[in-house]
Amino acid sequence: MRDFLTRLPKAELHLHIEGSLEPELMFALAERNGVALPYATVEEVRAAYDFSDLQSFLDLYYQGMSVLHTAQDFHDLAMDYFRRAHAEGVVHVEMHFDPQAHLARGIELQVVVEGLSLARREAARELGLSTALIMAFLRDRDAEEAMKVLEAAAPYWEMLDAVGLDSAERGNPGEVRRGVRACPVPGHPAGGPRRRGGAAGLYPRGAGPPRRVSHRSRGALPGGSRAGRPAA
Repeated sequence: MRDFLTRLPKAELHLHIEGSLEPELMFALAERNGVALPYATVEEVRAAYDFSDLQSFLDLYYQGMSVLHTAQDFHDLAMDYFRRAHAEGVVHVEMHFDPQAHLARGIELQVVVEGLSLARREAARELGLSTALIMAFLRDRDAEEAMKVLEAAAPYWEMLDAVGLDSAERGNPGEVRRGVRACPVPGHPAGGPRRRGGAAGLYPRGAGPPRRVSHRSRGALPGGSRAGRPAA
């Protein structure tokens, strides 16, 4: 049964790529970039992954993000996940990334997008994996900041399939979502990233809404078909 389930084609419809960082890669990137971690061993990081609520997860999520500095780091992060997913029978991945969190650390948007885009092309070429890239805005930041980031991302719109929303929900009822949905993508009325209504985010260009399996689960594709389109 395990072999059958592994071979069954699957789609990852909801992935925050920064949250896929494994402890081993976290330590390797920390050493590469001279980042001090509050953990002495890989085992301590794994123990920290036993979080009790969303905020506990987010604390670890942002701690891990601190080791991502270069386009190569973002490439390595994505390829590490793509290889693991491919080994489990995943044929399509829709991944979010958090530009505001990286910009706040002094990491330019170009660095993030170029690293992830390089990994997407490599995954398509070497693993036959199709991917979609979703730029997510933070719930705990205001809509004005989100719109500035969206406008700054104009050179990369053709690399984006959608924009969405993430981060802490408690005390953040969705003003960012309402603000961004109320404004058309500047200078890109038809072919730019499409905004989805509600917390689901956005549909990829040219596609209708996927059937929701669960918040973090992978859905099998009937007949082995692949959703989405190859990386640009």
